[in-house]
Amino acid sequence: MITLAYAYIIVGFFFASISILTLLDRANPRRFRTALFWALLATSFWAGQYLGDLGNGLLALALVALAAIGLGQGKPPTTTPEQRRESAERRGNLLFLPALIIPAVALGGTLAVQYTDWGPVIIQEQHKTLVSLVIGVLIAVTVLMLWLRPPLLAPLQEGRRLMDSVGWAALLPQMLASLGAVFLAAGVGDQVGRIFAEYIPMLDTRTVAVSAYCIGMALFTIIMGNAFAAFPVMTAAVGLPFVIIACGGDPARVCAIGMLAGFCGTLMTPMAANFNVVPANLLELPDRKAALNGVIRAQIPTALPLLVANIVLMRLLAFP
Repeated sequence: MITLAYAYIIVGFFFASISILTLLDRANPRRFRTALFWALLATSFWAGQYLGDLGNGLLALALVALAAIGLGQGKPPTTTPEQRRESAERRGNLLFLPALIIPAVALGGTLAVQYTDWGPVIIQEQHKTLVSLVIGVLIAVTVLMLWLRPPLLAPLQEGRRLMDSVGWAALLPQMLASLGAVFLAAGVGDQVGRIFAEYIPMLDTRTVAVSAYCIGMALFTIIMGNAFAAFPVMTAAVGLPFVIIACGGDPARVCAIGMLAGFCGTLMTPMAANFNVVPANLLELPDRKAALNGVIRAQIPTALPLLVANIVLMRLLAFP
């Protein structure tokens, strides 16, 4: 059976490879610091279960310290823009095939585990989506290697180029999701729920409760920078006690649409660096701050109508 432990080993191998390649890249002015950053991340995947809470906490603090000091950017061997353009023109839309393989395998593996007898024998049922996602990535890389026949280290070098461009922002989803769990354990959700109940006395009506939950998800996401961090807090504060228990909302529909409402906040905040800073970094724009503000301004006219739509959908669909 393919378990989550095997997936962690593969991901750890990827980050360890980036660390080694970075260490060998003399063009990176901060290669030792950057290599240590990716090595620590690989360690968390390989040995996180053995480090304990204190060890993992210290490792996370070390990652934050290295990111705060600053990571470097190397020059991995890659094709020129002209070569990439010529390849794109020659192969056309077929280049999208490997990218589509990943979600297709992830979805197929998840459904196979859930609805067939042989699926749980191959893939661990508890983590079927994550394991299927890693399998999809491996299949997509294999297809690309057989099709394009690049150098053997091309996937790792291109992965390093991408990670160098994104930098520490690549870890923000995991860090912020963990922060949301910490907030929930500290009782922040209970305090937020008490404030909502005090200042919004009509939370016992479905429309007000739904609006408070969805808007609260968006606002807390704007503050936290990630809907995964806002979700446990706002769901414990408003979603569960008011929308689900008091008003009788369906938990699956409430939580699913609530996450979508949080994503609307992601589109409107500079705190969501992994979404809004990354485009400016990947495009290598000269003025990153202006590019970030431009990305957010362009997304706000989409985010606000989507937030209203999510409120309407939850009000119409979440109650039997």
